Amino acid sequence: MTTVVFADLVGSVGIFERLGDQTASHFVTKLTGDLSRVFEQHHGRVVKLLGDGLFVVFPREGDALAACVTIQKRLLEEPIHAGGTGNPIQMQMGIESGEVVEIEGDCFGDAVNSAARLADLAGAEQILTTQRVRDALAPLLRGPLRSLGPIYLRGKSEVTEVFRVEWQTGRDADATIMGVSMMAKPRQHLLELSFAGHTLALEPRAEKITIGRATTATMSVNDSRVSRVHATLDWRGGQFVLCDVSSFGTWVYMGNQTEPVVLRRTESYLVGNGEITLGCERSAESAPLLRFAVKN
Repeated sequence: MTTVVFADLVGSVGIFERLGDQTASHFVTKLTGDLSRVFEQHHGRVVKLLGDGLFVVFPREGDALAACVTIQKRLLEEPIHAGGTGNPIQMQMGIESGEVVEIEGDCFGDAVNSAARLADLAGAEQILTTQRVRDALAPLLRGPLRSLGPIYLRGKSEVTEVFRVEWQTGRDADATIMGVSMMAKPRQHLLELSFAGHTLALEPRAEKITIGRATTATMSVNDSRVSRVHATLDWRGGQFVLCDVSSFGTWVYMGNQTEPVVLRRTESYLVGNGEITLGCERSAESAPLLRFAVKN
């Protein structure tokens, strides 16, 4: 078994637009070189650099998790600014474990594909992993993992139990378990949903909202492909859950993934940010498209 990590730079397109190709390339090359050394210090092997990211393999799940957390903490505590301006650099990461085939130094396999898709799905400063990785970790290392529930990863026909690593620990050292403060104030979650210039904010434990063609819907979408009550959105089990109740289905595009999760009288957890289309794919003409962002 091999553990695979994909670590991607968030917003690299903006960096290249702001700095220009030559300066941005130099900056990204130095950044990925620095990150490579951190991965190697945790027994990782950098398979290859991916322009604005890294593909790394580890012999053990614990080493991979420790390396990712170390990098996220370092970027938070010692912010890096591209060219000295703009927002601090952020990374999004995915970790998966499984059988990997190595050919001439490159690695292939389902675990590689899944780790890449988890990194795409992750939001800024997030580390996502799976039940397989969690099960392989020592019990003391499982504490910071929070289930996001079953999610369809692009290209996979079966759902994957996805976990988010809560790596930002509290600072109250007098009452901690597995590095997570018991006294720290819980992080506040908020989901923003936007359509046609109208934005709704859904807080945890708020009332369920409805999305549909009906004028009485919380988010009204006037389109013939949209059912009167097309979908609902509420907070359940510590996550925001989108449930399709329509005639024609709901398409959910997570993060940078191009392949949607298609809901037909089924539901999906919403994580990070992405787009939702009602009654059709987003490539359809004038598709009724909503944008969402889960903020912590």
